[in-house]
Amino acid sequence: IRSIGERETPAPDGDIDFELIELLFFAYRDFVGEADQTLAAYGFGRAHHRVLHFVNRNPGMRVSDLLETLQITKQSLGRVLKQLIDGGFIEQVQGPQDRRQRLLYPTEAGRALALRLLAPQERRIGSALDMLSAEERRGAERFLRMIIDAGERDKVARLIGR
Repeated sequence: IRSIGERETPAPDGDIDFELIELLFFAYRDFVGEADQTLAAYGFGRAHHRVLHFVNRNPGMRVSDLLETLQITKQSLGRVLKQLIDGGFIEQVQGPQDRRQRLLYPTEAGRALALRLLAPQERRIGSALDMLSAEERRGAERFLRMIIDAGERDKVARLIGR
């Protein structure tokens, strides 16, 4: 049994690394914290952030590809996308060959907001990477890639490996 403050938690079966799990929770909290504050001023949340990020990084992205990337329901994406379109952050264009296809582009305001949200994250990651050797950085990248579901790793590599 391990004590946490005045509470006790049962020892886990197996070899669970609570420290790494908790470090990931805290790292994520701080990674998204400043962006959350900025988004709140617009009445937006983390789903808006993810949509805006990927559309900004992949202008002309199909709605179907965004659904696959985010792994959220069509209904959830529809609500978030409508707010971003209505707010003037994303525009939706019919595909040139297939008019049923919907392509997404950031507007100038959308690009500006995406970059504003990215800046503190870039600083945070840059500061952390500055403290690592090249080998440690490769190890950190590999660790993050290994957390991704095995069946998704190739898709993620293609998406981020431009």
